Order: sequence, then structure tokens, then C-alpha cells
Amino acid sequence: MKFIDTIKNIWKITELKDRIILTLGLLLVYRFGAQVVLPGIDASKLGGLAAGAQDGILGILNMFTGGAFANASVFALGIMPYISASIVVQLMGIAIPYLQKLQKEGESGRKKINQITRWLTIGICLVQAPGYLASLQPVFGIPSEAFLLGTGGLFYVSSIIILVTGCIFAMWLGEKITDKGIGNGISLLIMVGIIARLPQSFVQNAASRLDGGGNGGLMMILIELVIWFVIILASVMLVMAVRKIMVQYARRTASGGYERNVFGSRQFLPLKLNASGVMPIIFAQAIMFVPSLIGKTFGSSDAGQWMQAQFSDIFGFWYNLVFALLIIVFTYFYTAITVPTNKMADDLKRSGGFIPGIRPGTETSEYLDRIMSQITLPGSIFLALIAVFPAIIVKLMDVQAGWALFFGGTSLLIMVGVAIDTMQQVNSYLLNKHYDGLMKTGKNRKAVA
Repeated sequence: MKFIDTIKNIWKITELKDRIILTLGLLLVYRFGAQVVLPGIDASKLGGLAAGAQDGILGILNMFTGGAFANASVFALGIMPYISASIVVQLMGIAIPYLQKLQKEGESGRKKINQITRWLTIGICLVQAPGYLASLQPVFGIPSEAFLLGTGGLFYVSSIIILVTGCIFAMWLGEKITDKGIGNGISLLIMVGIIARLPQSFVQNAASRLDGGGNGGLMMILIELVIWFVIILASVMLVMAVRKIMVQYARRTASGGYERNVFGSRQFLPLKLNASGVMPIIFAQAIMFVPSLIGKTFGSSDAGQWMQAQFSDIFGFWYNLVFALLIIVFTYFYTAITVPTNKMADDLKRSGGFIPGIRPGTETSEYLDRIMSQITLPGSIFLALIAVFPAIIVKLMDVQAGWALFFGGTSLLIMVGVAIDTMQQVNSYLLNKHYDGLMKTGKNRKAVA
């Protein structure tokens, strides 16, 4: 079989094999750390935290940390503070000239930006860690006897240091996977945490279907799996879809100049349908905390109670309507700041490329910007539909909340996107050093260590 041949080819390339083994080893370390409970807490009495982290926003946070949040683990903050810091630095790069200068300095600038991101990550952890510890007892209902050494200053100081260290260590693991492994280290950590919750969520939902209570039985489980695979296929299409813009390059003449004629080489400039990835969903989810907080501010008034009730349920109608609208808005916003059409037009002009019928320079930039605006609308709507599909599946098929989160939203798009990127990384090694298993035709080359 072609798949088996591909696996054999991967194993023949020593460098790729070593990178995969290192990546799996570091991921195993991360998963092991997610099970290590903070010192001074009795792991057998964390039932309240586990129950409170099953649904709603906390369920999403727990999924991203691979269950470490509900385990009161040393990795309870996960890698999300680093993600938040990266987003903040990226957005600040629009308005702060110093960061704009660093972005143009190449590798040295990238190192300085990474250092700024690391320090900002520590700052975010120092804010989140005390909030997490303070919520364990009053919010999640963990009994006082679960704190073996009490909840005094010693417990808080030591736990904050451990939580911050755990996040920094997870960040280090991700960077090592990126440098020494198969790449996409931070994304792989998040994906592994999400996948770790998949079997338990599926088993719990299947058990509820098969308990004899008229929940559909085996047939409903099969229907759910079919729908799940269809949504995965739709997510793959969203991630991979591109609009190809034909680009023609002028033919270099013997004298070293350029001759623009029909004999110049033609290529395509791919513009992604969803150039913003999952970032609009992450931005929108961060803002969706606000209506509930506003509702609590109004207290017992009718408006306050309505906002708390509607925006605390992540599967509710109003929550998902506002959520979808925010995703569409943020898709346009993030695409505008991350797709540099001016730079693309300048690069084309410098390399002797041009779009047939469009003048190089400003006219090319305006044309690319117009095309991006046109394809971003269907891309944003498609992204919003996938993001709110868990709520649809809950209302239509009465799927359990934990399993429903895998039917769309950030979790599914992260899994699909990271899986595709990882496959492309492996494919690049195979194409460079061994053709077997990837090309139907072509001459085999001996694997190179």
C-alpha cells in the first residue's frame, strides 16, 4: 500500500526520523506534566473543578490545556498566555514604530520580537495564575480539606511560581519542537491537548446514547460520526481553498534585461480564502466574555439577568449570533493587517512579475486588495458557520457538550490546520530526499541521512 510505503520512506530518512522521535518525546513530556497536580492539593478532591470545567467557556479552556486546567496541574495555564502575548505583540506592531522597525530587520528583529513576546507571556501569567488559584475554592467549590498545606501566602507564592514556570516550560517545549522537531511546536502542543480530550468526550456521548433511555442508540452514533467527518472535510476545504491570480514573469534576455512578451513564464499567486486562520474565532471568544460581565454589573435588573442568561450559554442563540457576526468582522480586520497587498505588489514589480492587464505598482496593489475583499466575505461566512456548528448540533441532535465542541469551532480548525501543516512538513522532506510514496512517476533517489 502507498501509505505503508510512505511510512517506510519516512523511516529511511535519518534526519526526519530523529525529528519525529524528538517531537513525540517532547509531546509526551507535555502530556505527563498535564497530569502532575500542584503541590499542596489533594488530587482526589478535585471533582468540583473537573465538573465546572466541562461546559461553557471553561470547557474550551480545559480542552486547550488537554485537561490540565481541570487537574489543577502545573500546566494549568497551558500555552494560551503565550498565544495571547503573540497576538498582542502582533497587533501592537501596527501602531508602534519600534515594533514595525523590528519586523523589517529580518532574523535579528524576529529574535527581539520573540524576546518581547516571552516577557509579555510572563506578565500575563502573573495576572492569570493568582486569578486561577483564587477561583479554586469559591468558584469551583473545591473543599478546604483539599488544600493540604492551607491557602496561605506560602501556597499562593509557590503555586504562582510553579504555574508561571509551567507555562514558560511549555513555551520552551514548543520552541524546541519548532527548531529541532518537525515544526509548528506551539500549535502541536495545543492540538495534542485537544486530541487528548477527544476519546473521553466521545465515550461519554456514546454511553449516553446506549444507556437505553431512548437517545438514539448505535444509529445516532453512526450519524454523528458521518456528520463529524463531513465537517472535517469542510474544514479542510476552508483551510486549503485558494484563489489563484495568474502572474506572468518577463523573460530575461541574453543581455541581462527583461523582455515582456507572451513567452515569459506564467505562474500563479495563491490568495487564501481564509487568510486569517483561527484568529478571528480566538478574538471573538475573548470578547464574548464581555456581555456576561456587563450583565453581572447590572445585577438583578431584567437586562442584567437576560444578558447573564443568554451570554453564559455558549450553545444559546444570541451568544452564537453575536459570535458569528464578530467572527465575520474580525476576519476582515485580521486579513487586512496580515495580508500586505502593497508589499506583494512591490515584490512582484521587483522580480519582473506582473498580472496580465494590470499595471505594476499601485494598480496591482489595489487589484489584489479588491480580490482579497471579495474572497474574504464567503470565507468569513464559512468560518462563522463552522464556528457556531457545535451549537447547531447540540440543538438538533442533543449531543453532549464535550463531544459537540469537536464538531467545529477553534478546536476542529486547529486540529485540521496543524495536521495539514505537519503533513506538508513531512512531505517536504520526502520530496527533497526520497520520491517514493508521494509521486506516481519519477525516479527514486537514495535516501540521504
